[in-house]
Amino acid sequence: MDENAAVASLAALAQGMRLRVFRALVGAGPQGLTPGALSATLDVPASTLSFHLKELMHAGLVSQQRDGRHLIYRPALEQMNALLGYLSAHCCRTTDCGPCDIAAASGCAAC
Repeated sequence: MDENAAVASLAALAQGMRLRVFRALVGAGPQGLTPGALSATLDVPASTLSFHLKELMHAGLVSQQRDGRHLIYRPALEQMNALLGYLSAHCCRTTDCGPCDIAAASGCAAC
């Protein structure tokens, strides 16, 4: 991931409702959620949700797929993992605490 993509992803997540939407989609996993389900889960109007989903899609954090008459929104987990990797890539460069494991719950906590 390059710096511009990281900035775009972080900017998209730097708004409370978009962060809540993204976290709800991550919680749903690869099967994703419809806008109706997201709206009900987060208690947010459809028009507001649409705006935030568009911003997350523009940042590459969410994908959209049509399933008949329904839209399914899914988290771009590979983009999320790339962002986490970018953020932790320089961990412990000045100390010898060992490699960081961003997949582990502790991440760089051992440092």
